[in-house]
Amino acid sequence: MSHYNRIKRLCDANGISGFEDDVLSIIRDEGAGLGHFEEDALRNLYLYREGNTGDRPIVHLDAHTDEVGFMVKAIRDDGMLEFIPIGGWVTSNVPAHLVRVITRFGTSIIGVVGSKPPHYASESERKQAPEFSSLYIDIGSTSREETIQWGVGVASPIIPEATLQTMHSGLLLGKAFDCRLGCAAMLDVLDQLKDERLCVDVVAGFASQEEVGLRGAGLSANRIKADVAICFEGSPADDTFLPSYQQQTRVGCGPMLRHIDRTMITNPRFQRLALDVAAEAGIPVQEGVREGGGTNAGAIHLAGQGIPTIVIGIPVRYAHTHWGVASQSDIDSSIKLALAIIAKLDRSLIASF
Repeated sequence: MSHYNRIKRLCDANGISGFEDDVLSIIRDEGAGLGHFEEDALRNLYLYREGNTGDRPIVHLDAHTDEVGFMVKAIRDDGMLEFIPIGGWVTSNVPAHLVRVITRFGTSIIGVVGSKPPHYASESERKQAPEFSSLYIDIGSTSREETIQWGVGVASPIIPEATLQTMHSGLLLGKAFDCRLGCAAMLDVLDQLKDERLCVDVVAGFASQEEVGLRGAGLSANRIKADVAICFEGSPADDTFLPSYQQQTRVGCGPMLRHIDRTMITNPRFQRLALDVAAEAGIPVQEGVREGGGTNAGAIHLAGQGIPTIVIGIPVRYAHTHWGVASQSDIDSSIKLALAIIAKLDRSLIASF
């Protein structure tokens, strides 16, 4: 059901928090004919479904457009770049990876994250994760002046260098699955809703700056003023490190419907509907109880007088690294689930939440 080329375009695009312009251009292109677009000053993008009447309950579909990355903090005299993380990174995952440094000309320069070689590291340095202050990016420049001449400066965005590909098993391997997979899924949902008769209006909010504090979602929720919301998220998979009985977000086993995380206790009545709809339609889902983490739902469910919100989490292994692993089948199941829920929703059912 989901479109591989659409996923590839979105995931390969450059778009750390606050610099999501390329992603928005692709969404506008992919969403042409599905409704009309609006945008706000934080670069949240809104797609109002063709067929909305304006007098029905509103369903807010949410996914964020930004990805984790880095930003240039300073340029050394030898041309190397000091940088800061944008979003949550485990520092030990960063050294020796390739990055794209975006220049003031709009082009990108490939660099590699450098660190002190083990030959020069002390015993204590070898045993602990490096600090970001000890890392740098080598773009091949020999001086500060040359780096600046190439168009790289303080605050230049830095993107993980990775492009979407298919693994031997058929699983997807690439960057920015959190949450470009959700953006792709929302576009596919609106594709599938063409000419469908609904009892609700649907607005897709492609939110900016989720990775730095759910910033875009707070604005989008107050603008859309929805009656209910469905938040798509690339949820960190737990199937590579937990015992089987504790695993709740396994790749290839369907989307994860989380009951709780650090930012929200999911509306139990809306959650029950989602679980019942999945069972009726034969859509595989997983239930999650998360002690940490958070999604845009944390901001959306607190907007206005409160908005019943659920999270459809697409499992992603190795989230917040250069390379994620995800399943096309989980994306398809997420789309089917959202479509089945939207088809059920009407004014009285929403009031029961």
